[in-house]
Amino acid sequence: ESPMLWAVGFIFVFTMGGFTGLICSVAPIDIQIQDTYYVVAHFHYVLVAGSLFALFAGFYYWAPKWTGVMVPEWKGKLHFWWSLIAFNVTFFPMHFLGLAGMPRRYADYPMQFADFNAVASVGAFFFGFAQVFFIFVVMIPAMRGKGQPAPAKPWEGAEGLEWEVPSPAPFHTFENPPKLDATATRVIG
Repeated sequence: ESPMLWAVGFIFVFTMGGFTGLICSVAPIDIQIQDTYYVVAHFHYVLVAGSLFALFAGFYYWAPKWTGVMVPEWKGKLHFWWSLIAFNVTFFPMHFLGLAGMPRRYADYPMQFADFNAVASVGAFFFGFAQVFFIFVVMIPAMRGKGQPAPAKPWEGAEGLEWEVPSPAPFHTFENPPKLDATATRVIG
């Protein structure tokens, strides 16, 4: 399911960023790669993909409860694979650029860096298009209520009071305090 796919994708990209951070912590290597594109790649794996993939996992998990409609699974999976591949095509080559000595914040660079920069540029466009797909094909139709109606509990294993009410949750969810079972996760009576 899409939420879990995005959550596992978050672990993957965050771990990749963490491993590149270990290399940045070794003083002799850090002297060589400081202020290069290696640091740019590391930063984006940890902060950009780390935060975006976690946010998308949350969106796909909670969208049925917020909007009252299920996001079709094929849309979530297409968005995930498109984003993951495009992100890696964009930022993975930057590790090699940094190791080869390409500095950050330069308007011009030697031609030896042109090929990997072209690959990264193409990847960035595809990553941007994946987010345009998300906005116009996933998010806006869901917010407009277009799609299959979501059940109160769309995910197997969803526990808690929020999953006991219809989707989308009504205002003033419980008019009176609910009576709960021993686990305090189900309404009884």
